[in-house]
Amino acid sequence: MAVLPYTVREGLKGLRRATFAAVASMSAMAVALVLVGTFAMIIWEAREVADWLRYRVGEMEVYLDLDTDDRTGRAVHARMQLIPGVERAEYISRERAEEIFRTEFGEGAEAFFDEPFLPPSVRVRIMPTWTNADSIGALRSRFEAMDQVDEVEFNQELLLQVQSNLQLVTLIGLGAGILVLLASIFLVANTIRLTIYARRLLIRTMKLVGATDRFIRRPFLIEGMAQGLIAGAVAAGIVYSGGAVVMQYLPELFTARENYLPLVAAGVVVVGVVLGWMGSALSVRRFIRRVALH
Repeated sequence: MAVLPYTVREGLKGLRRATFAAVASMSAMAVALVLVGTFAMIIWEAREVADWLRYRVGEMEVYLDLDTDDRTGRAVHARMQLIPGVERAEYISRERAEEIFRTEFGEGAEAFFDEPFLPPSVRVRIMPTWTNADSIGALRSRFEAMDQVDEVEFNQELLLQVQSNLQLVTLIGLGAGILVLLASIFLVANTIRLTIYARRLLIRTMKLVGATDRFIRRPFLIEGMAQGLIAGAVAAGIVYSGGAVVMQYLPELFTARENYLPLVAAGVVVVGVVLGWMGSALSVRRFIRRVALH
């Protein structure tokens, strides 16, 4: 326990000893973390939009044979409700289909009713976890194999496009985020490296009196984490405030049902601390071992 106050005290003193380098590093890291937070919000929104689109395309219209009577149609509907992956199914009788046609077609609809042409159907809502090309394709084949089923329709092209676009946005966001994080680690490592170089004589003296590398390393780790914490707090404030302003004045850009800004802001702070620790750890481990004792 006695080591902890010294470690924290020396780590915080390191920020004052190399003020310019520390400020430059924290500023660059804060900018990087703002970008990371922005990427996180974009990916979050992209997934929300994709989920909404998957919900819209996760609906099948199963048309039964034209001569299917109401009793048989309801029996088919009951069997479909028991199939895994089906969230719910709605039976649309021939009479109900005619009402829908009249409502949507408007005037002149009666001209089409000289002979029956609208079959009964079942509108099937697919579970969100099943809303992908493979699962829906398997369900479609299963429906088509059922008796009395004439045709199965769903928007397969839109589903494939949604999946492709979501993967592209996710890959771009992750790639950009990783590049920004690596740049941040490099900046912190360089700052800590300059601090170690400036204090190489003190480190040499500490080694001569028996201090271990771990004991010497701890203050630098605290310094890196402190830089990450400060940069993360600044970046979190910018991300949260900017997101709140955009959400207030441009609410149509936000489709998420919940306010995720506090979670993103907290994540930015955590990422900042982790980046600070990683950058300092990478730098300290290499350069402390190079300090000569003679």
